[in-house]
Amino acid sequence: MRSLQNWLDEYGASHRNPTNKLLHWICVPVIVWCVIGFLGSLPNSGASIARFTVLAALIYYALLSLPLALGALPVLGGMLWSVERLAAAGSPTLLATCIALFIAAWIGQFIGHAIEGKRPSFFKDVQFLFIGPLWLLADVYRRLGVRY
Repeated sequence: MRSLQNWLDEYGASHRNPTNKLLHWICVPVIVWCVIGFLGSLPNSGASIARFTVLAALIYYALLSLPLALGALPVLGGMLWSVERLAAAGSPTLLATCIALFIAAWIGQFIGHAIEGKRPSFFKDVQFLFIGPLWLLADVYRRLGVRY
């Protein structure tokens, strides 16, 4: 398995342009929320599948970095909580909202990469879809002087 720093460095190599970075700061969390929302929208056991997926992501993150996994816990937990509240309220717009936001966020991501002039990292390795949120969190940790 690659080291966390290898993942972050390689991901960061195609995310240097300030506009692309800004778009990722907006779009990556939206995409993560939408994925949780899609799972939570599934009939019958959607909430369980969403919880399992968040748990699996946290375990993967813990294998890379326990401090980053602990930082991701309240963020992913808050996203899961908000999706579960909307699903429990019987919100008929949860799925439609997730679809619209997901499409808009991916358009934002591709605009950022067009500005950057580099292809998205996940074209090289699909695991980069999981690294994007950690890359943002690692940036927060660096700014705060927290080791990860």
